[in-house]
Amino acid sequence: MTEKHTTPDGLVIVDKPSGFTSHDVVAKMRGIARTRRVGHAGTLDPMATGVLVLGVERATKLLGHLALTEKEYLGTIRLGQTTLTDDAEGEITGSQDASKVTREAIDAGIAELSGDIMQVPSKVSAIKIKGVRSYKRAREGEDFEIPARPVTVSSFTVYDVRDAVADDGTPVLDLVVSVTCSSGTYIRALARDLGAGLGVGGLLTALRRTRVGPYKLDGARTLDQLQQELTVMPVADAAAAAFPRWDVDAKRARLLTNGVRLEMPEEYTGAGAVAVFDPGGRLLALVEEHKGKAKSLAVFG
Repeated sequence: MTEKHTTPDGLVIVDKPSGFTSHDVVAKMRGIARTRRVGHAGTLDPMATGVLVLGVERATKLLGHLALTEKEYLGTIRLGQTTLTDDAEGEITGSQDASKVTREAIDAGIAELSGDIMQVPSKVSAIKIKGVRSYKRAREGEDFEIPARPVTVSSFTVYDVRDAVADDGTPVLDLVVSVTCSSGTYIRALARDLGAGLGVGGLLTALRRTRVGPYKLDGARTLDQLQQELTVMPVADAAAAAFPRWDVDAKRARLLTNGVRLEMPEEYTGAGAVAVFDPGGRLLALVEEHKGKAKSLAVFG
């Protein structure tokens, strides 16, 4: 008799390799986990490496809510060049000597791009403009505008400034930076806008995502490691790490799983998604407070 394969529910924290799209990683994980039910919480550009959060089986219900959490990056911004894509993978559209740009000017430019800002995403982003992905419009040579969107850059730090020379001989500056930001922030756009503000142009040459919400690089596994041993964070542990926790008694647990909207304690007002657990520590649902009651976002129990 053949042994029946059961796919575990939970999150898989992948250390994405460069050159892979987020969709490539999902496709690979479907093969490793032997299930079609795999999704990701927010994309990572093909050039970038680092933390990509995947959900397997029932954990896919968490992904939309996890995608909204804060993210952290390490990257390299090159001042003195611009490309069509705002990163090193695009066609170079301009080069300018950046060797005279001072550290004071860089710090002032970074201060302008910190806090709550309005950001115009890169034209090769996956944002939809009138139902069509922006990158598709850009590839077809279309002239279009993307409206600016509010984002929060809670930390933007320069660790090192290095003199370098571009392939065409232009003296450029490479900045090693770390960024902590809200969901929907484009690091490529920060590089572009920093360079534009300094009058020399800028682009992103390297990017590594080190954190998505509570999930960090030290808990991530490469695709090769996952092929050897599929490491899955159980869905209850994943929810407890990412959302406020509400433990209910057996009676409330029964009512909730029967579709009754429970009164929510005041402490969860405005908290967003809240993970509800029964007395046995089983994840029942993700809920949010609506007019004092628990409105279900996803049910697990």
